[in-house]
Parts: sequence; C-alpha cells; structure tokens
Amino acid sequence: EVQLQAWGRIGTGWGSMRLSCVASGRTLSSYSVGWFRQAPGKERELVAAISRNSRRTLYGDSAKGRFTISRDNGRNTVYLQMNSLKPEDTAVYSCGAEESVVAVHVPGSVHQYDYWGQGTQVTVSS
Repeated sequence: EVQLQAWGRIGTGWGSMRLSCVASGRTLSSYSVGWFRQAPGKERELVAAISRNSRRTLYGDSAKGRFTISRDNGRNTVYLQMNSLKPEDTAVYSCGAEESVVAVHVPGSVHQYDYWGQGTQVTVSS
C-alpha cells in the first residue's frame, strides 16, 4: 500500500507556502490525491484534489483563487501552492490518496480516501 508524508515550505512571496505530499511504497500515479485541513473545533474540509492524470482538479470554496494543486508523478509528489494566506487558513493540513481506476476521477469527500499522511501544521498569524 502507499504511504504518504506531508510537509510545508515557506514560499518566496509574502504570505505564501507550498505543501508537498510525497508517496512511497507504490507509485502515486495510480491514485487521486486530495488535500484536506482541519482547524480546532471544526470538521475536516476539502482544500483541493487532483486526478491521477492532472486533467481534473477540485477546490474547496476557501481555496478558490488562492491555492493551486498540482502533481509530478515522476517525483511521486503532489503539491499545494498556497498564496495570500489568511489567519483563517490556520489548520492541520493532510493529504489523502484514493486508488482510482478512472484517470480523471477526483474524489471530493473525505470518506472516499483510503490512505492518509500524518498532517502538517500551518499557522498564519495576523
């Protein structure tokens, strides 16, 4: 089965950050991947998801226009570029993977994902 590891890196632009979700154990090209986040006292919510072949993406309302999901199957990695970060973006961000037969399938529900990374804390101060 696939194992996922997520971490973040401060971006060069003000208020930006890039998260990386790296897979091991199996090639990530067999999986749709999504980023979710959970803030204290709130339910886990979809941030963005991407199909196996990158041809379809899905964004949560909070991410539209500010975040971009992409993937490099050769590096077994999915990225989440976050710009114009706000304090309300503070949460634990996790990546999930679903083994998909359909290359353009993008699962939007947390319940559709079978494998999860450990999560990485993102804190945005005002």
